[in-house]
Amino acid sequence: MATPARRTSKTKKRLRRTNIKLDTPNLSACPNCGELRVSHKVCPSCGYYDGRQVMNVK
Repeated sequence: MATPARRTSKTKKRLRRTNIKLDTPNLSACPNCGELRVSHKVCPSCGYYDGRQVMNVK
C-alpha cells in the first residue's frame, strides 16, 4: 500500500474540512399562519400546504 511522501499540514487538512459541515434547512414563512416551515413541506403548526388543509393539527 502506498504511503504519503509528506505529512498533510494542519492548514491543508483544515482547508479541506471546511466544506464538511451541517447545512441549515431553508425555512420560509407559511402563507396561512406565518410560522416558519421547511419549503415544499406541510406546515406542522396549521397543516396547510399550497392553500389547502391536508393534515388535521390539534
